Amino acid sequence: MPATGGDTHLGGEDFDDLLVAFLKEQIRRQHRNQADDIIASKRAMRRLRRAAERAKRTLSAALTASVEVDDLAEGIDFTCTVTRAKFEKLCQEPFTRCLDTVKHVMKDAKLGVEAVTDVVLVGGSTRIPKVQTMLQEYFKGRDLCKSVNPDEAVAHGAAVQAAILTGQQDSTTSGLLLVDVTPLSLGIETTGRVMSTLIKRNTAIPCRVTKTYTTEVDWQDSVDICVYEGERMCTDGNNMLGEFTITGIQRAKRGEPKVAVTFDLDANGMLKVTALDETTGAENSVTIKNKGRLSSAEVEAMVADAERFKRQDDERMRKIEARNELETIIYQGNDAANYQIQDVQRREAVRRAVSRAQMWLDTQNTEGTSGPSVDQYDNQRRQLEKALFGR
Repeated sequence: MPATGGDTHLGGEDFDDLLVAFLKEQIRRQHRNQADDIIASKRAMRRLRRAAERAKRTLSAALTASVEVDDLAEGIDFTCTVTRAKFEKLCQEPFTRCLDTVKHVMKDAKLGVEAVTDVVLVGGSTRIPKVQTMLQEYFKGRDLCKSVNPDEAVAHGAAVQAAILTGQQDSTTSGLLLVDVTPLSLGIETTGRVMSTLIKRNTAIPCRVTKTYTTEVDWQDSVDICVYEGERMCTDGNNMLGEFTITGIQRAKRGEPKVAVTFDLDANGMLKVTALDETTGAENSVTIKNKGRLSSAEVEAMVADAERFKRQDDERMRKIEARNELETIIYQGNDAANYQIQDVQRREAVRRAVSRAQMWLDTQNTEGTSGPSVDQYDNQRRQLEKALFGR
């Protein structure tokens, strides 16, 4: 399966809501004096919503639908005629969102419309003629597959998904694979605010991924784990989900401790992040619930931002990598001068070179896109390497 997608904030009720809002306006026009009381009545609004849903279904087969509610409130009858054209105008925004979802899936799958052999309609709202027309136009006149009952398909799919997730073994489910995916990449912040991705966008869930990280300074006994979602290369352009600290890790020189970070994403979108020191056994974790996460529109905006700022992000990453390489050489030079080099003159020369590089680095503004260029970082690194390694 090249890609999957969806809009969890869009469904048949959204069409009902827009139609009910239109009918409320008609109530205000027909019954100006009693309109506020009618609209404030929960009983009246329940009946109006049921009538609106019936009208929506009628408009899938007819050009007009009559909304009639006898005794809507206090002996007041309500009647209104809705045309298909009016309904389509009211629902233009959710119709567009339906097609946008299809476009995003095709883009993620890196497929053209010519590569699609069948378009199967599932769900009651696919009976709406405007939805079918938009899909046919997008797929260049291709006939839509309507042989599957849209309502039965949804119910059957939910039952099969439940059976698979609960481990039920049956001939009906043995050959099926239902896939949900994570909408954004998930990872943690590393040196220089870099986003280290563990679970990439559109990865099938449930899934479990582990990566090993280390410390930035000598004798560090704790590590902060900050969890992010997003597509930008640096975390300040992504969405922070949570953070925690693992303490009691191996006290050792920089780069020696091994901390395994595991992302465990279940079928309900619950993310558990665990950090484990492989030497001491120290461990801590955080669980991030799916509730309150970004909406589909926000997810799309973040993906679009990642594409729009890709060139700037690439340049920023090159600077961060160049800075990290220089810091590594400075650390190696300090270590060599303090513990390894026996010759006094060479040791002092290395210390002076390390001091010059460190002073230069400390005076630079390295935030955002400002600061030294990649060439300037590389020049400082080469000078220090020459003093340290003679090259």
